[in-house]
Amino acid sequence: MLQDITLGQFFPGQSLIHRLDPRTKIILLFVMIILIFAAQGWTAYLALTVVTGALIFLSKVPPLTVLKSVKPLMWIILFTLLIHFVSHDGEVLAKIYVFKVTTEGIVYGVMISLRLVLLILLSSLLTFTTSPLQLTDATEKLLSPLKKIGVPAHELAMMMTIAIRFVPTLLEETDKIIKAQKSRGLDFESGGVVKRLRSMVPILVPLFLSSFRRADDLALAMEARCYRGGEGRTHMKQLRLTNLDFGAAMFVVLLVAVIIFLSTT
Repeated sequence: MLQDITLGQFFPGQSLIHRLDPRTKIILLFVMIILIFAAQGWTAYLALTVVTGALIFLSKVPPLTVLKSVKPLMWIILFTLLIHFVSHDGEVLAKIYVFKVTTEGIVYGVMISLRLVLLILLSSLLTFTTSPLQLTDATEKLLSPLKKIGVPAHELAMMMTIAIRFVPTLLEETDKIIKAQKSRGLDFESGGVVKRLRSMVPILVPLFLSSFRRADDLALAMEARCYRGGEGRTHMKQLRLTNLDFGAAMFVVLLVAVIIFLSTT
């Protein structure tokens, strides 16, 4: 399961999606998220699914790797699907005890689950095609107008990016600790709930200690490099919008018009 969590992973490349300005990708991601929630009808969701598949293809990230990002949340998706199966009135297809599975519930459940899958795929595609440094710079630029009211844009962007960046590192560390404890004879799978919770202590304690040690090392490294926050700080690579970004924006505007048309017809 730990190997299936892909949050924070970055795949270097020169695809069209990689070459987009990170600010463009973040803004267009938010627009796509709004579209996913606003879409109505199967034709609209079919169009969004096709667009998502096309974006994955253009990113040149292995499709199985992108799809793997859905696996850790599969239980939540299935639970959502089942809840909607039995919580909507309509034509009854089957009755299980006091629960009634309806046609409307199945349709609505599949639609909501598809929303979740598309959200996960598009969000994962952002981190797959954008380096942590680019995410930091883009988030800082987007939050920079809030500096006028005292919001520390650079510090917030730095904290969010560091948190995302260290997810794969912590997962790798957790996997090593689990394997080490299993080699010492620790059993995680047998026994009741209380016993399983207790067996997690030998994992959590070393993991917390390792996390604090990494955070301390990172703080010392930043201090040794004279890091003093974002005030007066310059960037080696300046973010610039290109024709590719304007083309992507026009495509999303066209997609918005198509989804509105399909949702209202």
